[in-house]
Amino acid sequence: MRSVLAYTAARLLLFGVAYGVMYLLGARAWLAVILAALVSGLVSYILLSRQRDAVSERITARTDRMSRRLVEGAAHEDGGGLPDAASAPKSAGSGRGDGGTGTGDPAGDAETAAEDAGSAEKAEGSAGGGKQEAAGTA
Repeated sequence: MRSVLAYTAARLLLFGVAYGVMYLLGARAWLAVILAALVSGLVSYILLSRQRDAVSERITARTDRMSRRLVEGAAHEDGGGLPDAASAPKSAGSGRGDGGTGTGDPAGDAETAAEDAGSAEKAEGSAGGGKQEAAGTA
């Protein structure tokens, strides 16, 4: 947290200095703000690269820790972890890790079967409809 605050303070200081210089050079109102933002951004890109890298590493480490906690929490809720991919049966072409038989949840399996049937009917209907229209116009 300290590196984030130090970097933010340095950026604000650079912006203040750039704004003061722009004001002394005659830029007023929005022009001074825009020019100060551009100048301070360029200067901070060059001068604050080490601090920016430290902040980036800190944020990345925190994000990784949070992601790991979420995965561990989900595994704990699911009853001890995820099954090994090599030991889980998988039927060819089903795309499911349960051998194509469903999840064991009757409501979920019924929804999946209804979606599969609906998409198959759509495909047949659109293919068949195109043939009929072609035959009718010929």
